[in-house]
Amino acid sequence: MTEFDSRVRRVRPEQWDWDTPCKEWSVRNLVNHLVHEQLWAPELLAGCTVEQVGDRFDGDQLGDDPLHSWVLAAAAAREAWIAPKALLKPVHLSYGKATAVEYGWQMTSDLAVHAWDLARAIGAEERIDPDLAEAVLGYIEPNAEAWAASGLFDPPVPVPDDADPQTRLIALLGRTP
Repeated sequence: MTEFDSRVRRVRPEQWDWDTPCKEWSVRNLVNHLVHEQLWAPELLAGCTVEQVGDRFDGDQLGDDPLHSWVLAAAAAREAWIAPKALLKPVHLSYGKATAVEYGWQMTSDLAVHAWDLARAIGAEERIDPDLAEAVLGYIEPNAEAWAASGLFDPPVPVPDDADPQTRLIALLGRTP
């Protein structure tokens, strides 16, 4: 969350409509996607089902002040994640029940990779924490082939065998480092 947050805080007013490495997403669309995910976290960690949450977070969640919307959503999600026993509860996701730990890895992976996307889009520092990149790569690598087949990501981009974890992570998810 910290990696993504630091990039959102660098978005200048004229950059909200700029393209990102994510097909068909502007900077605003990308940030809205992450705000949307953060808004879901407190609900899912509280035990709500997807049906109970419904469509209340659909559409534009950024309004006139995208940074403020991000800060509020991220703070609420952070509070939900650090609540006592939050990681011990099952969560209801679109594909069924999962552990909160699995959900946490999904959220962390999305935030980390999209931090890179946002940095690339606005010309900010692209390097994410090396330990984070290595941990997310370790989570994604075993499932990358199945996820790529789902169309969730573009096909992997070839990189040298000795590439660092961030380069391998970004390339594995179809981005050009």
